[in-house]
Amino acid sequence: MTIVPYDEQYRAEVLALSLRAWEPAFPLVQESVPPFVYDCFYPAGWRARQYDDLAAVVDDEPENVDVALDGDSPIGWVCTRLHPDDNMGEMYVLVVDPARQRDGIGRALMKGSFERVKAAGLRMIMVETGDDPGHAPARAAYEANGFQRWPVARYFKDLADGS
Repeated sequence: MTIVPYDEQYRAEVLALSLRAWEPAFPLVQESVPPFVYDCFYPAGWRARQYDDLAAVVDDEPENVDVALDGDSPIGWVCTRLHPDDNMGEMYVLVVDPARQRDGIGRALMKGSFERVKAAGLRMIMVETGDDPGHAPARAAYEANGFQRWPVARYFKDLADGS
């Protein structure tokens, strides 16, 4: 495995592997949130929203993306954003092909993200993920790599229900 800067030639493959990676999570997300919330976030379905959001990442900020390769084939990727005002980097996206999960690819991509943030002279790195059962593997991976949880509460109210 090698990790290289993103190149447009990887676009279709990184987007496809991203959808495969999140396939098991989204049914559990859908079961965990109020239906109106899920419908607002994913009116055309989660695949369409995820594809569009991730395509925007690789298209709009390719300089922040690194790709893990097995030979010439992408098997994972990470987007690292820098927030100097907060003395912080952000691991904005981390994806590993489901067929290669638990092979150390995520750990290697995280390490590269950490190094990118350190090289920018920033003190800490953060990552966000869901608190639903579908994101339990992601939470476990982040905690195993030294991330500490920040308690956050996010609330939604359906304004279409008349109250």
